[in-house]
Amino acid sequence: MPVPLYQAKAELFKTLGHPLRIRVLELLCEGPKHVRDLLVEMEVEAPNLSQQLAVLRRAGLVTARRDGTTVAYELAGPDVSELMRAARGILTELLVGQRELLAELEQSRRN
Repeated sequence: MPVPLYQAKAELFKTLGHPLRIRVLELLCEGPKHVRDLLVEMEVEAPNLSQQLAVLRRAGLVTARRDGTTVAYELAGPDVSELMRAARGILTELLVGQRELLAELEQSRRN
């Protein structure tokens, strides 16, 4: 029996539920990167990065290609980049709303 769409979406969001995976995707939105470059930019241990890249690869969010003796990763498609932009937009709206609410609370506290 096929997996219901809502369950598949939940699995996708579960995959995205790790800060290092989000950071990898953000960096790959800039373009393909070698593992060594990701390690420098993220300041994480190689085994930890490797594990997170494997999760993203299994989920179909990134692809890997051999480039000589190193491996380069890139987003699996433009939809992944769009998803990251959408998440940023949603967070921006939420934070603006929270800032407005905080300003209202501060104002009511003064009165």
